[in-house]
Amino acid sequence: MKSLFKTGIYMLFLTLLFLWIGYMLGGRTGTIIAFIFAFGMNFFSYWYSDKIVLAMYRAKPVSRSEYPELHSIVGELTRKISIPSPKIYIIDNPAPNAFATGRDPEHAAVAVTTGILNLLSRDELEGVLAHELAHVKNRDTLIQTVVATIAGALTMLASMGRFAAMFGGLGGDRDRNDGGVIGLLIMSIVAPIAAMMIQLAISRAREYQADESGAKISGKPHALANALKKLESATKQIPMQASTNTAHLFIVNPLRNVGFAVLFSTHPSIESRVARLESMNIYE
Repeated sequence: MKSLFKTGIYMLFLTLLFLWIGYMLGGRTGTIIAFIFAFGMNFFSYWYSDKIVLAMYRAKPVSRSEYPELHSIVGELTRKISIPSPKIYIIDNPAPNAFATGRDPEHAAVAVTTGILNLLSRDELEGVLAHELAHVKNRDTLIQTVVATIAGALTMLASMGRFAAMFGGLGGDRDRNDGGVIGLLIMSIVAPIAAMMIQLAISRAREYQADESGAKISGKPHALANALKKLESATKQIPMQASTNTAHLFIVNPLRNVGFAVLFSTHPSIESRVARLESMNIYE
């Protein structure tokens, strides 16, 4: 509950930041346009984001006869948490990873790579799938989609702000408190950074929560911890060709982050996640 409350606060800040940019660009009219723009993008992402991301990674739906063990594990876990069994997809990729998507538990999908099936034991795979189903039950898939959409739209508005500042600003309503060209330029630089930090905070908070919930669902926190360690090691050897816009969906970051880039990872460090899981007192 505490994690969900913090996520709500972060999303509120992100929305207000988006509307503030609209106001800076065009006063009240700009605010209204920004709101309509955000609503339209979120409406589209609500209905179609799952189809887009599955198509992006060429995920193929698979039947029980093709992957009986995978369907069996998902079926057992969904019965435990009383949600409909999601559609199961396979991504033909040697990089081991998995993600869940969909606007709600009734319209969810879980995708795993062939690499993760070849790497993990049954208990470890169960831990990973429990993590992903926790995202579905907690509606993280919707939250993260909305956040990513708002953050992406905000970055587009900020780019418009920088362009406007270069040409002396934009005209707006008479009642707009115009911060001037310099203020517009500062806003267009600071706002995307703030949005990115909020997005990272939400993504990391939801990953911690999904680890905890997944460990409780499967009853095997150490198996999930072992899976995370294996996935991190394998990802360094076989990085996945993934979009930065969808990296937050995966159980481990599919992108290779080194040096300063680690600070801007969408995921908490594997070390901290493993430490939390190994400290959980759940009978296995």
